[in-house]
Amino acid sequence: MAKDSTKIQLPEKEMPRQWYNILADLPKPMDPPISPATGKPVTPDELHAIFPMGLIEQEVSPKPYIDIPEDVLHIYRLWRPSPLFRARRLEAALGTPANIYYKYEGVSPAGSHKLNTAVAQAYYNKQEGIKKLATETGAGQWGSALSLAGNFFGIDVHVYMVRVSYEQKPYRKFMMETWGATVTPSPSNLTNSGREILKQDPSSPGSLGIAISEAVEEAANSKDTNYSLGSVLNHVCLHQTIIGLETLKQFEMVDDYPDVVIGCVGGGSNFAGLAFPFVRDKINGKKIDIIAVEPAACPTLTKGIFTYDFGDVAKLTPIMPMYTLGHSFIPPSIHAGGLRYHGMSPLVSFLYHEGLISAMALHQKECFEAAILFSKTEGIIPAPESSHAIRAAILEAQKAKEEGKQKTIVFNLSGHGHFDLASYDKFLSGQLEDYEYPKELIDKALHDLPKVGK
Repeated sequence: MAKDSTKIQLPEKEMPRQWYNILADLPKPMDPPISPATGKPVTPDELHAIFPMGLIEQEVSPKPYIDIPEDVLHIYRLWRPSPLFRARRLEAALGTPANIYYKYEGVSPAGSHKLNTAVAQAYYNKQEGIKKLATETGAGQWGSALSLAGNFFGIDVHVYMVRVSYEQKPYRKFMMETWGATVTPSPSNLTNSGREILKQDPSSPGSLGIAISEAVEEAANSKDTNYSLGSVLNHVCLHQTIIGLETLKQFEMVDDYPDVVIGCVGGGSNFAGLAFPFVRDKINGKKIDIIAVEPAACPTLTKGIFTYDFGDVAKLTPIMPMYTLGHSFIPPSIHAGGLRYHGMSPLVSFLYHEGLISAMALHQKECFEAAILFSKTEGIIPAPESSHAIRAAILEAQKAKEEGKQKTIVFNLSGHGHFDLASYDKFLSGQLEDYEYPKELIDKALHDLPKVGK
């Protein structure tokens, strides 16, 4: 393929048939998740109460590559391989010598990268005879993806949608219901977790941590219902690595390779999907910068601490080693709802702690400015979450211009913003505000961290 190509499309027959497991290449072992019931490393039997064994095995597998089941590949072919674009019009607008690429995951039927793991998770649950999946969603992209995946495999799906997003993004709710899911705003009166939050704050905007508690509680109390998570866990990051594996092949097609890899982070899955195959290259000696970009209103990596914490507010999940702002932390109601999570994937946290990746926090107004420029030059209206990656890519391109250096930049455009236009309206009408969460409130939330090994 010519180096001057704009759209680099990998042939379907060359789509990766395995996921990449970065656990096999870490410079040292990670600390294990801890059971809140025993205070010891969580066992497969404990996890089996809410997860199928196929996913539990992937969570701890030492194998560097794991085969993608044929039934999953069959569905992946509806949109995979996804295109890698060279952002030539954006480059021209910036006057930069940098080559800017973006991997576009918004081509999936659900509109984001989330379907990569939703299909896999639905498949493994179906294999164990599970009839229903309970889950949470922030911006609605994960809930949409699991609703479609459940539909494909004949599994009922109940989505607890963070209340602020439920109110801001009704079309995401309609999308989930079109595919057969039931959607409940969280916190709700359906669970003990939700009722407890509403008792403390009847007008709570909700958070991913609260919605996770509600979904886990439902799954734990029903034999034929499992829990499904759209980010954070090792097996979720594993399923997303098809993004980076495709991207590597696409760079080979145009004889290029990135100097900088960028992804937005909330729980960490879309970043992991693009970045982990490149982290493998970095571990093996490649010189490459890998940047995780988070919102200043929820600065998990840049202002959190690396310790053990619960993944949810009600303390129902295993205690995981991760960067966290405290499980009781409830972020402001920013429009990048998918990034409003108190903790970070243990794998992403470990890589950051070991210095293999870096992180930056950005305000939502500067990210929307970048999204508007991107939509005017490249034609795609990005999800507010992805706008963080776009802003970081623009900053890197401007740096290349200032330094007079040619560099290659790639970021993950993890989803489109077609259901986020109310957020764009607020930005364009000057109603959008920047938030920087006060340090004293983060410190207060960190007071509630669990005591592990003490």
